[in-house]
Amino acid sequence: MILACQNINKSFGEKVILKDVSFHIEEKEKAAIVGINGAGKSTLLKIIMKELSSDSGEVILARDKTIGYLAQHEAVSSGNTIYEELLEVKKDIFELEHRIRSLEHRMKSLNETELSQILELYNRLNTEFEQKNGYACRSEITGVLKGLGFEESEFNKQVDTLSGGQKTRVALGKLLLTRPDIILLDEPTNHLDINSIAWLENFLINYDGAVIIVAHDRYFLNRVVTKVVEIENGRASTFPGNYSTYSEKKARLREAALKAWMNQQKEIRHQQEVIDKLKSFNREKSIKRAESREKMLEKIEILEKPDTETKELKLTLEPRITSGNDVLTVKGLAKSFGSNQLFSDLNFDIKRGERVAIIGNNGTGKTTILKIINQITEADRGTFTLGSKVHIGYYDQEHHVLHMEKTLFDEISDDYPSLTNTEIRNVLAAFLFTGDDVFKQIKDLSGGERGRVSLAKLMLSEANFLILDEPTNHLDILSKEILEQALKRYTGTVLYVSHDRYFINQTATRILELTGNTLINYIGNYDYYLEKKEELTKIYAPAAAKQEVEAQFSESSGKLSWQQQKEEQAKLRKRQNDLKKTEDRIHELETRDSEIDILMTQEEIYTDVAKCIQLNNEKASIAEELEKLYELWEELAE
Repeated sequence: MILACQNINKSFGEKVILKDVSFHIEEKEKAAIVGINGAGKSTLLKIIMKELSSDSGEVILARDKTIGYLAQHEAVSSGNTIYEELLEVKKDIFELEHRIRSLEHRMKSLNETELSQILELYNRLNTEFEQKNGYACRSEITGVLKGLGFEESEFNKQVDTLSGGQKTRVALGKLLLTRPDIILLDEPTNHLDINSIAWLENFLINYDGAVIIVAHDRYFLNRVVTKVVEIENGRASTFPGNYSTYSEKKARLREAALKAWMNQQKEIRHQQEVIDKLKSFNREKSIKRAESREKMLEKIEILEKPDTETKELKLTLEPRITSGNDVLTVKGLAKSFGSNQLFSDLNFDIKRGERVAIIGNNGTGKTTILKIINQITEADRGTFTLGSKVHIGYYDQEHHVLHMEKTLFDEISDDYPSLTNTEIRNVLAAFLFTGDDVFKQIKDLSGGERGRVSLAKLMLSEANFLILDEPTNHLDILSKEILEQALKRYTGTVLYVSHDRYFINQTATRILELTGNTLINYIGNYDYYLEKKEELTKIYAPAAAKQEVEAQFSESSGKLSWQQQKEEQAKLRKRQNDLKKTEDRIHELETRDSEIDILMTQEEIYTDVAKCIQLNNEKASIAEELEKLYELWEELAE
């Protein structure tokens, strides 16, 4: 065990955030902390880091273990360049290298006696330098920066000139390079594009230390974590497995708890009816029997009613009128900012009923395309045409469609003056704004709250063509799932930009990837995109495909030919797929083996000879298959 939280309690005024929260993290374990917005996830991380004190309870970190933390909006600020800022993390290694070089310079002018005296120190410093991976230090820094989406041309940019999201990425890079024994990450994917998220996934999966993640990215959690700690109503519950395993188990537990509570309530009502009936007889014996039953009833441990009244937004998207079949036609679209050409000669069209996702690296121009269609930004060249009866509803990730100085109530009433006060309050209540919340100013809301207001306006618009820019940013997992369901039921057309791969996989019927200044069309969801990406990129954006492979193999196989690099990449991808399938099968068999162990402890099973034999045979078969799978996994993992 590397970290333990024991009976953590925390309140802010009368509001209880955490109640007797206890869990532990093993060495090298990857864990997620999940819960709705406001559940206390970030508060818990701050208590672990001693940035916030708990009301009671303790956090225990194993002796001599280091811990690193990236807060949700953490950013660096300095006069350094991006590269210099990361060099600071490895300062001790570079100082060590400087000492070694100085000794080498001195050794040239020493006699034999002096030389023998200094050689011991020189050898010791060299050994320490090698142990600290000094020779690969600079390439490690370069690899982390590229992995987090920085081009080499950006390495010399001053940190103070960067955007907030870029500064957060620099802070994340510094943390990863320090390689503490345990890493705490609060929403690490918020400022990363899809490729950078995939890189971070692989980094964390292979990380030699423990990791605790607070994130709403389900695809990310499914790939990285092996344990989920859920914070619900202030209490913590631990579930082995990834997010999908937790979600399925949670649903079964909730259903079982509700059933048990309902059965107990039914039994209590029945006993009370019998007691009342016995008392109504008004005989000595019947009254004694009633009193006896009352005592038994008092001894029953009353089950707490499961919380079925979970607060969730109520989102219904429905167009007021039906558009024509041709919703959007784009021809020859081009846009540059100074010498930076985002894209040129983009051509695509969207038909009624399609849900189209635009994906690509940060800075390729995805949001710019949406702004051009919404006439917020002008294109340099090209045209776009909206079809017959098309009415746009726009969701802007920076919420420029909202007026910061207005209250929530005025924001809705000014745009929809036909709504009554009661109707406005009902709409806001459906998006979790009740009571005096409706009189808060937009500028005082959190990012997630502004997102909910934007979604409320989107619902009221009754538009038949929704254009959404990062609609899942700042939404908790439950709200994302509700938005997914609303979009899947929506009979209009959707064009959106997102880096949430799970969301894309659930909602997209087509994907447009913006790469190499052009668009590549994939007729399917995110899984289909992954399957066809290499093949279609090579055909439609060969320059981008070559650049991607060269970047992947620049250090490890710089002397390989283009064809050899492609073959190596294909082999690596196949091995990764085989490894994933093997891990999934091992998890499936281990889960079933545990289920059999539980079954064998049940009286109706261990008293049934035939059933025992059947389960023992199944258990032996599982053990045999697992043995082979473990060997295969070791081969693939090497």
